[in-house]
Amino acid sequence: MHAPRRALATAGATVAVLAALTGCSLLRGPTGEVPTPSARTHTAEATPTPTPTPTPTPTGQSASDLLEASANPHTPTPVPSEAAAPAPVLTPIPAGTVLAQGSVASPKGSVHFSFRVVANGDDTFTAQYSNVTSTLPVPIGVGLFDVARRVGDGLTYHGVGDRNLGGPTTTPLAVSVPLTGSGVDPSHLGTLVVYSAAAPGQSVPVEIAADKVLAVAGVRWSVPVRQTNVHPVDHGSVANAAGRLTATTAAGAPKSYVVAPNDLIGDVARRFGISVRDLVWLNEGVQVFGDDQYLYEGTTLNLDPLGR
Repeated sequence: MHAPRRALATAGATVAVLAALTGCSLLRGPTGEVPTPSARTHTAEATPTPTPTPTPTPTGQSASDLLEASANPHTPTPVPSEAAAPAPVLTPIPAGTVLAQGSVASPKGSVHFSFRVVANGDDTFTAQYSNVTSTLPVPIGVGLFDVARRVGDGLTYHGVGDRNLGGPTTTPLAVSVPLTGSGVDPSHLGTLVVYSAAAPGQSVPVEIAADKVLAVAGVRWSVPVRQTNVHPVDHGSVANAAGRLTATTAAGAPKSYVVAPNDLIGDVARRFGISVRDLVWLNEGVQVFGDDQYLYEGTTLNLDPLGR
């Protein structure tokens, strides 16, 4: 699933070697556990560096905080900057662009409405529901899902853009809902679900009990091609960037990467031909620790600008 809203890393000079810090990753490993910090094994070839503490306390700054500090000439602890690189960008979809539209009807015809998803022009989106009618004796809710659902399923999660549309009503309603949590590309949300918003324990037939799926509609997306100046390319495993790719995009570009022991943020960025600033932009909130900016073993890093 997908996690809440993105922000560009602060513009300014970027860094190749970030200031020393102690902290814990805001990202988690592939099974949801808090990742353990990586620690370099020193060899004759390695530059002597104090071994980082194996259990750092969660008091450090994020990589984006350090980038911001490096751009402030009054910071008491200036950090070295990497070679000048353009700020990472992803062109927004113009406001008002309709990305998806369709209609919904429950199997017995009790619920009807039309929907469309519109871009707001700032990498956020709004679902618009119109002509909503329902003759069911319970309120109805609606949400978007990236995993298909079936009528009769019970929900424990109400999807992206969850909203109680109310009802019963034969007077057509119109409701607009922000799609918080959709990411900068909502096209992974392929199913629109209508569910019973009956109160828990309300005496109603089991098929319209609380959280039962009442209607399902597939969502067909038409998302314009977007432009970015961040184009990761995997140049292969190297020292301090020896993790593995776990996914690629449809075009074959790197999409996600799992941090290995000893991985450093600068070396991982270089492995994929991008700047540290780009890597932080792709992974809001990622943290590092130690003089060499170790990443946390088991952390999954996003490498896809559309996956932010």
